Amino acid sequence: MEKFELPKFNRDIESPWLLKVKGLAFAVIGLLSAGILMWQLKEWTLIAMLIVSIWAWCRFYYFLFYVLEHYAGRKRPYAGIFDALTSIFRNEK
Repeated sequence: MEKFELPKFNRDIESPWLLKVKGLAFAVIGLLSAGILMWQLKEWTLIAMLIVSIWAWCRFYYFLFYVLEHYAGRKRPYAGIFDALTSIFRNEK
């Protein structure tokens, strides 16, 4: 009897086509959820604050994973958000 093995889902995606599909899926999910939120809110000030908040968090993410690594002298890439934040507070390079 053959042993059944589950596929390995914890590997990095290496296919350029699959990476593009994944990026497109994130964009579609983001647009749909933003559209539903704006439809529910119906107040321009709340919608504007939501847009500014999303923009600010995206810039913070970019800061953590690109700016600190390329411009602040980090020798190795960050393992995740908590690694990047602890590196900032410890003044690691």
